[in-house]
Amino acid sequence: MSKAFESIPQLLSTARTIAVVGLSSKPERASHEVAHYLQQHGHRIIPVNPTYAGQSILGEHCYATLTQATREHGVIDVVQCFRKPEEIVPVAEEAVAIGARCLWMQLGVVNEAAAQIARKAGMMVVMDRCMKIEHMALASNPAGRP
Repeated sequence: MSKAFESIPQLLSTARTIAVVGLSSKPERASHEVAHYLQQHGHRIIPVNPTYAGQSILGEHCYATLTQATREHGVIDVVQCFRKPEEIVPVAEEAVAIGARCLWMQLGVVNEAAAQIARKAGMMVVMDRCMKIEHMALASNPAGRP
């Protein structure tokens, strides 16, 4: 497994491939808005949602599982979770199995058991934060000063 990221700024500046678990095809959903934003800022988005598997979201083929996505795309840097907190443990286990470097749980998503699984495997864990908000904050303050 690759070394985990050491900070959110490092992750946002170097991670290129982000699997978005729970990505919706509906533009009004937060998952779609965040993924679209990240795409516009140079990140490769890989949709993972069994409901839309085989379809295209944001111009990318959607997969049912992280394992299937990894077979096609190789290394996934970040597994970004737009799922209910109680659904995150299996995602964390699969993220570990595919060798992802970060498990990112969106705003409102906190699951300590999933975080422990990921941390034990050496992954960076981010909970209850929005990648779009963090990226925008970093872009407006690149030196990371308050």
